[in-house]
Amino acid sequence: MKISLIVPCYNEVANIQKGVLDKIGNFTAKDDRFLEVIIVDDGSNDSSKTIVKTKYLTAFPKFKLITNNHQGKAFAVLTGIKQAKADWVMFSDIDLATPIEEADKLIKETGGYEIVIGSRNSYRKGAPLLRKVMAKGFIVLRNLIIGLKGIKDTQCGFKIFEKKAAMKIVSGLKVFHNNRKAKGSSVSAGFDLEFIFLAQKFGYRIKEVPVIWRHVETKNVNFITDSLETLKDIFKIKYLAITGQYDKK
Repeated sequence: MKISLIVPCYNEVANIQKGVLDKIGNFTAKDDRFLEVIIVDDGSNDSSKTIVKTKYLTAFPKFKLITNNHQGKAFAVLTGIKQAKADWVMFSDIDLATPIEEADKLIKETGGYEIVIGSRNSYRKGAPLLRKVMAKGFIVLRNLIIGLKGIKDTQCGFKIFEKKAAMKIVSGLKVFHNNRKAKGSSVSAGFDLEFIFLAQKFGYRIKEVPVIWRHVETKNVNFITDSLETLKDIFKIKYLAITGQYDKK
């Protein structure tokens, strides 16, 4: 199999200085399954793009840089999916809260599933208590409104999909099908929810795999703002579903 690894990037100088791209580069360079590493910059206004261009594109031949206008993490991932050249597309958060070495746990399940998602389950090492409580509340609310039977954790930033399946799902997106403006960092859970909602609707096989995950504090996540944005997206998905919008060609 061949894999395109997508890494969204928005004002990530602090994480880059911690060596996250070195870890990704060294890991993928040694693994022939990885065809390319697509870093999608979401309109960073710090020196992230410059560092990637001047240091990493030459150091790691598999690295590619795509630049977007600032639209939020979801559209960075969508851009990567659309431009990926491999038959499988993997997505990893740049902070490596789930270490890149966990990739094998997902890859080994691709023989029987079109979509394999990393899962933190109920244990989220290092996360503040309030975050853990709110995460549990989010799961209950999500299940009540849009379902997603059998899926515990939709939000772990570590997933792999068959490119063909991913493209069909992307073509059916309604909440995230058009460009929408983002103010500051935008990491709404709505994209993952709509993606998995459609994957189930289309009958794709989904496997949830426990992975190591450690809480990484980042200025790009505003839990209150992102939660409100996610709640709006959940209700949009529900409205589109009950009005039959997802059934239209």
